[in-house]
Amino acid sequence: MRTLLMLLLLLPLTLTAAPYNRNEARTVNKIVFGQVDTVRYITQQEVINSRHNGWETLLGGVVGGLIGNQFGGGTGREVATAVGVVAGASIAHNRQPGQTVVEYRLVEILIKTDDGKLIDVIQDVDQSMIFGRGDNVRILYFNEGVRVDKVF
Repeated sequence: MRTLLMLLLLLPLTLTAAPYNRNEARTVNKIVFGQVDTVRYITQQEVINSRHNGWETLLGGVVGGLIGNQFGGGTGREVATAVGVVAGASIAHNRQPGQTVVEYRLVEILIKTDDGKLIDVIQDVDQSMIFGRGDNVRILYFNEGVRVDKVF
């Protein structure tokens, strides 16, 4: 709450929109009307470290064991099977991706409110809601954040 009060003192105010489905009903705490001053489309990349769940390693070991079992006879076959299990598990474990890059498409909207304040909101891009300079908009304040929509 203290952070929110400090943000309200800044001009222009920067708010980050809370992600939500536009078809989702939510209680609105406050609505502010204004006009878009500037729009900037940006992308943000996040690197996600994936966890190895072990299934790929286990499957690689089984396949390697089956292939190794095709070679040799007697104790040689057992050694080839063991080597196949270790090699297959090692190859499968090392082939698992360690990182994934996720790209978010965002829009930064600077709004001049009807009472003359400047508010800056960053939210996800919605292809059905493309903003341009001069668009009449409303800023919807929720418990979790804000959202900007066009006024029709």
